[in-house]
Amino acid sequence: MTDTAKPLEFVDNHLDESLDRLFALMRVQSISTDPAYAAHCQTAAQLLSDELTGLGFAARVAPTPGHPMVVAHHDGDGPHVLFYGHYDVQPVDPIELWRRDPFDPALETRADGSKMIVGRGASDDKGQLRTFIEACRAWKETTGKLPCRVTILFEGEEESGSESLEPFLHVAAEELKADFALICDTSMWDTQTPGLTIGLRGMAGGQVTVRGPSRDLHSGLYGGPARNPLQLLSTILAEMKDADGHVTLEGFYDGVPELSADVQASWDALGFDAAQFLGDVGLSEPAGEKGYGALEQSWARPTAEINGMWGGYIGEGYKTVIPAEAHAKLSFRLVGDQDPDQVWAAFQAHVRARLPADCTAEFKDRGGSRAISLASDSAPVAATRAALDAEWGKSALLASGGSIPVVNSIKTILGMDSVMVGFALNDDQIHSPNEKYDLKSFHKGIRSWVRILAQLGAMQRVEAGEAVPA
Repeated sequence: MTDTAKPLEFVDNHLDESLDRLFALMRVQSISTDPAYAAHCQTAAQLLSDELTGLGFAARVAPTPGHPMVVAHHDGDGPHVLFYGHYDVQPVDPIELWRRDPFDPALETRADGSKMIVGRGASDDKGQLRTFIEACRAWKETTGKLPCRVTILFEGEEESGSESLEPFLHVAAEELKADFALICDTSMWDTQTPGLTIGLRGMAGGQVTVRGPSRDLHSGLYGGPARNPLQLLSTILAEMKDADGHVTLEGFYDGVPELSADVQASWDALGFDAAQFLGDVGLSEPAGEKGYGALEQSWARPTAEINGMWGGYIGEGYKTVIPAEAHAKLSFRLVGDQDPDQVWAAFQAHVRARLPADCTAEFKDRGGSRAISLASDSAPVAATRAALDAEWGKSALLASGGSIPVVNSIKTILGMDSVMVGFALNDDQIHSPNEKYDLKSFHKGIRSWVRILAQLGAMQRVEAGEAVPA
């Protein structure tokens, strides 16, 4: 494998300059959701494009109907990877809760001596994407090349819905296609344990409306003989799960896999405390599917959840009515090969089968997405895991997470899997005042990408049959 000693030494010796470049990017107020900051988004894109050009990339700012993309290419001997990140940030409201100007980044020292980068975009996603750029810089400065062929795509609308992303991916598909994608917008398990996300749950869901009487009725006059849509819908939704927490929709578990031994062992080694997990949010009694622990339920099992329910009078005081209709919003988190269309159709069938003859149901499907999964022993995952293990001295957690839309877009439009590695922590306060990114995350994140690029380059040569030194 390509020797990483010199690039890693460069990272350590030039950390202050890396911080300066991060701070320069963080000072740009690239709030994508507010049109008043459109020029700032353009500035951020141009800053990144110019910097990548200076590193030897063929880079450009690519216009879209919204905020621009940054696209850059660099030749290399290894596999072709597409690195994705986003330069836009969330609004800073409420501004009065910030300890300092959110666009005046600083390095702060905690009572225990550890340091953190504070400012909007520190963790999401400017600090994260910069770890990759700085790793590329270390390789270029010390060897004059990169271990892999690299394409970079930086988006400017991730925090505001990514309206321009999929149209751009369709138009630029041939230019952006690679062997696989790398995404640095995820988290570590804790300050000592790196995370490698190999699965994202999919989604299905929407709204149901059940209608009964032709108008709201006086409950004193009609209570008893008249059907109450709220009670009816409550009963129907309650019957989606049995006493053991299993979802009762027909065919719901079709395509749901069991955990591999490798992933199960990785999770068992975490020492996850389910009681504390629930206690932190004021709960004490575990729910969900019997036979599965809280971590497995959260990461590897499908769910059926009622997100909101309403009908009748919900204002102040009381209005004793039987409502004419009842509404609920639901979401289903999906895993494995579950089909979102099939799941939503099964929910509709569940409701209709329980409707009395004089009641009707209307459904609004909000669309869905399939789950994304990578084999834990795939070549890119194995190479990335080996690099993380080498840097952190601890086996990387093979994690699963919630939906990340860009991963589905890359999969469906470009036909590529994504390896997701991030160095954020759960307490980084992303989207909130006083967002931060640990200096350790930033420093070791750069070092990790140095090692990952080397391991990916070695992976390609091994697959080609070329001998690789140990």
